[in-house]
Amino acid sequence: MRFAIVFFLFANSAFGQTALQTKIRAIAADAHGKVAVACSLPDSPLNCDLDPYARPPMESVFKLPLAVATLDLVQNEKFSLDQPIRFLPSDRILPHVYSPLQDKYPDANVDIPLRELLRLAVSVSDNVAADIVLRIIGGPAVVTSYMKSIGVEGFHLEDGERGLHEDVKAQYRNWFEPIGAVELLGRISDNSPLTEEHTKLLMEWMQDTQTGLHQIKGELPTGTIVLHKTGHSATVDGVAFGTNDIGLVTLPDGRRLAIAIFITDSRADDATRDAVMARIAKAAYDEGVQAKK
Repeated sequence: MRFAIVFFLFANSAFGQTALQTKIRAIAADAHGKVAVACSLPDSPLNCDLDPYARPPMESVFKLPLAVATLDLVQNEKFSLDQPIRFLPSDRILPHVYSPLQDKYPDANVDIPLRELLRLAVSVSDNVAADIVLRIIGGPAVVTSYMKSIGVEGFHLEDGERGLHEDVKAQYRNWFEPIGAVELLGRISDNSPLTEEHTKLLMEWMQDTQTGLHQIKGELPTGTIVLHKTGHSATVDGVAFGTNDIGLVTLPDGRRLAIAIFITDSRADDATRDAVMARIAKAAYDEGVQAKK
């Protein structure tokens, strides 16, 4: 499959970019950084690729693959969703990190159901909750191995949130090629490695995502269903290391557009980066609506 995609990209570069790709490249210039995009739409040749094999830091986007890998372990009876998991004092990331869980239980030493930890990681992007899940399943290598096992390439996870917050360079060790992110989204949407029950639960968490309201969702028609996962870094000396959003956008005919947008080392402000992502998603959406079955 990857060979076919590489051949298509080579052929496309030889004969010129699509109008959509040209439009996306123009929009991306406003980010004043590196922008990488990929998308796919069932029964359509839709192509919005912009450097789709780049390896941008994925930031909190890793929490979606983490959830999929963990749900697979639940299916294999390694864990249960209602199983209480101890939030240990050593799980805290101090002095401060985004974590409603840690804010609620500053002293830790409480049991949290695995289902709630996963919900917090995906829907709320809770950093401590994600690291607790990562700890109990065996660490980053487990997630990377699982992604390969289901045919999703171009994914590498080396550090959890603690590592990212202790060393700014660590975020560049965690990367996700946009084409790989789209492969994962496509699997979730159309050929899920999970049971119907667990796929539905994962999609509910993705739809309830509380972050990125002005990114992929920003310019889409009111009421459009978007299942997504965002990732954001800090901004240091005017540079935002990573601003990302990957998701499934439901078109009026029911098909789901899978799209991944990663902005790396950008000197644009928050609102501009969000607008770049929103405009790219809207351009892909509009083209997808026209590309009927």
